[in-house]
Amino acid sequence: MASILLGAAEIQPGSIFSALTAFDGSTDHLIIRTVRLPRSLIALMVGAALAVAGTITQGLTRNPLASPDILGINSGAAFAMVAILSIFGSVASIVHTSFAFVGAGLTTVVVYLLGSLGQSGMTPLKLVVAGSALTYLLSSLTTGILILNQETLDEIRFWLAGSVAGRDIHLFLQVLPYMGVGLMMAFALGKPLTALALGEDVAKGLGLRTGWIKAIAMLVVVLLAGSAVAIAGPIWFIGLVVPHLARLLIGMDYRWLVPYAACLGAILLLLADIGARLIIKPQELPVGIMTSLLGAPFFIYLARSRVKQ
Repeated sequence: MASILLGAAEIQPGSIFSALTAFDGSTDHLIIRTVRLPRSLIALMVGAALAVAGTITQGLTRNPLASPDILGINSGAAFAMVAILSIFGSVASIVHTSFAFVGAGLTTVVVYLLGSLGQSGMTPLKLVVAGSALTYLLSSLTTGILILNQETLDEIRFWLAGSVAGRDIHLFLQVLPYMGVGLMMAFALGKPLTALALGEDVAKGLGLRTGWIKAIAMLVVVLLAGSAVAIAGPIWFIGLVVPHLARLLIGMDYRWLVPYAACLGAILLLLADIGARLIIKPQELPVGIMTSLLGAPFFIYLARSRVKQ
């Protein structure tokens, strides 16, 4: 309700119901149906997708600093979309989505390969270092493409900062099935992920095929992160902060942790989007800037506490 009412244009509460049931073509009704309502739905779904992807990533790696943005998955999806726009210009939205998934998937594979190098195998620290290095590399390449191609920069500048404003509702409907499938698969993985969080030996002792669980879980992360980036750009820190908030409320049982993270992620991103509209009203900030302002101090605190441990 707050997301639909608040913004540059003042909307009366009574207009919401009438816009949905008795549309009359007025300015308020047009704003509600074509701008505010789609924007709110996109923020809810993107927030839920990023939060669940972060929860699963942290559970798989047993690393509290892991998330799709910290491990470079979001940057990989963004780089793929910028590259395809630079090469082919404006292309069909379904092509954007496909390349976002390709970029997210390839980045995931590369990060895990780099994090597994050496005699000690994959460790939480090596994963974070590999993900951070790949994030900086892909961000630099993305910036280089945009500098060389001003037309592409003008087309996606606001999207690159992370935004749910002005998103195409048809593109949202295209990525919605991927988000839905990813979320349902994540809910179904609750029990295996809880066992895997106790250690791989324990999970194998309970009869779980840990290799398959990890593969399916990473597929879920790619589906959720790729679809979120395709519609809203690389929004930072939702996947890092929300899993920790959910654990404070519900503990380590992933059967509850995943749905709690989905709800909290949706709420947090929607609140950040409302703040982005109001802080410099009538202009607005990309929501990615708001989440970075909220998430960066938390990341610093979390990193310092882990170093002390």
